[in-house]
Amino acid sequence: MASYNKVILMGNLTRDPELRYTPKGTALAKIGLAVNRVWRTETGESKEEVTFVDIEAWSQQAETIGKYMKKGNPMLIEGRLRLDQWDDKQTGQKRSRLVVVCENFRFVGSPGTREDGVAEPARPRPVAAPAAAAVPAAQPAEPDAPPSDDDVPF
Repeated sequence: MASYNKVILMGNLTRDPELRYTPKGTALAKIGLAVNRVWRTETGESKEEVTFVDIEAWSQQAETIGKYMKKGNPMLIEGRLRLDQWDDKQTGQKRSRLVVVCENFRFVGSPGTREDGVAEPARPRPVAAPAAAAVPAAQPAEPDAPPSDDDVPF
């Protein structure tokens, strides 16, 4: 029988990414994601449920997450479920947990938003020198022709 293992989650990081490297030099980022669900009961009362998910990202994705993300940042994760099983050293009992292995991710929200929701001031971007020779002169439009996409101001 065919199988399909795909998870798509969007939430906020519960802690700063924990970036480590394997002995072979492969980057591993461990993050926690809080996913909120809000709904109304039959009486109109608002309820909220929070699910905490452990996520692992590898290689270049791990390094990017470690560099740019911090606690409270929103993030969209696509990945697959993996079941980890082990014997507890203290009690000897079998333990298990589900982990999402990140296969793709997206930064969500504005780049300068802090975890408290206050926007940080924009950082100045380097300005490239204008290349006058590279820009062709504008052609005048025919009088009866509809406006082109270049004529629209937005």
